Amino acid sequence: MLKREENPFQALGLKSWLVKQLKKLGLKETTPIQQNCIPSILEGKDCIGAAKTGSGKTFAFALPILQKLSEEPVSHFALVLTPTHELAYQISEQFLVAGQPMGIKVCVVSGGTDQIVEAQKLMQRPHVVVAMPGRLADHLTGCKTFSFDNLKFLVVDEADRMLNGDFDESLEIIENNLPKSRQNLYFSATMKDFIKESSIFPIGKECFEWSQESQVATVETLDQRYLLCANYDRDMVLVEALRKYREDNESANVMIFTNTKKYCQLLSMTLNNMGIENVCLHGFMRQKERVAALNRFKSKLVRTLIATDVAARGLDIQSVQLVMNHHLPRTPKEYIHRVGRTARAGRKGIAISIFRFPRDLEMLAQIENAINTKLTEHPIDQRMVERIFMQVNVTRRESEIQLDNNDFDERAQNYRRKQWILEGKDPDEMENLYKKKQKDKIRELKRQRKERLKSLESNEASTLRQDERFKIVDKEKFQRVNKKLKTKLNEKSSSKLKKPEKTDKRFQIS
Repeated sequence: MLKREENPFQALGLKSWLVKQLKKLGLKETTPIQQNCIPSILEGKDCIGAAKTGSGKTFAFALPILQKLSEEPVSHFALVLTPTHELAYQISEQFLVAGQPMGIKVCVVSGGTDQIVEAQKLMQRPHVVVAMPGRLADHLTGCKTFSFDNLKFLVVDEADRMLNGDFDESLEIIENNLPKSRQNLYFSATMKDFIKESSIFPIGKECFEWSQESQVATVETLDQRYLLCANYDRDMVLVEALRKYREDNESANVMIFTNTKKYCQLLSMTLNNMGIENVCLHGFMRQKERVAALNRFKSKLVRTLIATDVAARGLDIQSVQLVMNHHLPRTPKEYIHRVGRTARAGRKGIAISIFRFPRDLEMLAQIENAINTKLTEHPIDQRMVERIFMQVNVTRRESEIQLDNNDFDERAQNYRRKQWILEGKDPDEMENLYKKKQKDKIRELKRQRKERLKSLESNEASTLRQDERFKIVDKEKFQRVNKKLKTKLNEKSSSKLKKPEKTDKRFQIS
């Protein structure tokens, strides 16, 4: 009689009830980070784990914590720290579904909701607390209605971002309220030396370290492409590329990334006004709005999500087939996180990034060096881009007027002032400091842009222009396109803008 083959999760030392629950969830195979980290965590060792996005990092720490919790079911057993609201809720959901047989209680502390309501949930003795550092620090300094005396696990997710210095003040408050005897688990997409050398959270001498060895920073199932555009037709290129993709993939979920909260809102309004139904996600939205938008996208009620980098890390939405970079990320590392929202867990996906030619070739060179992969050109009909130029431009201008009427800038200012008041700072003083920093930032960006343009002929971008992909690109053609589009804009600006028809079936994209 043939011996029954052992379940991969059971082979790691997980109990049968947990293996059975994972089977119900459709998880049959372990990932490399789970294979390497789970046994060491079960043995009681501190752990640092690094692997590509979509590699199953959350279950790598959640499963051993759940098993240990089942042996000693006490409140405030584990604390998970994470940098974004969306990731906090996603991690809590994964704890809840995997720990459902034992009736696990999870509390999310992320701000965006009434602090008193959060305090009441913390008093209800949850087993696991998933928190953003700032809001948890506020609870720890503002009231003593709960404690972490029973804490056995501290998890720092997205550790490369959490320990880079931005959260140090809040993390120090948290560390002072945690027991010294505990397991520390750090997980990230990239291994950084400062994670191991953190002065805030100690790491054990017997710490287990594991990093996924790969020369390519993105997964093999991801098809990475670029689109070249002129300075004035980025929006039109995006709309045409999205329209063409939807013709062949009507039911696919698409994520579009842009760089600022205001432009995220503006692009969302522009596309909605063109009949391209979407939801947006950025930091100035209320927590209820953010959760509702994400749930509509996850449930496929709306198939296009426009977001800032709040959605770039950790979010696991299985149905995302296309990621588009409308505005380029500021660093290659953020590019890796953004495109990691698709092609997860062995599935295929496409990432399309829009580059202005030739000024963005420097960033393209940096990205390709970081991921050790060359992007391929995504085909697009340039004649269609020019045909829809005025339609998209007029709709965007109308959206800008609508956005101004909604007092977006005033709402953003009120949001900042509220945060400063909660932190006990003078809002007027901080507002003046903020405006000064913004002016300095704009000045510095202009200076850097000038330097890049000066050195364009002698740096990596110059080398990249000798690449076979760009030898046939006509620089003068893009200059002519810029001139032509600029002329169109000036002509229309001096006359009354006629609202274009929005009933064109080509743009009725849901």
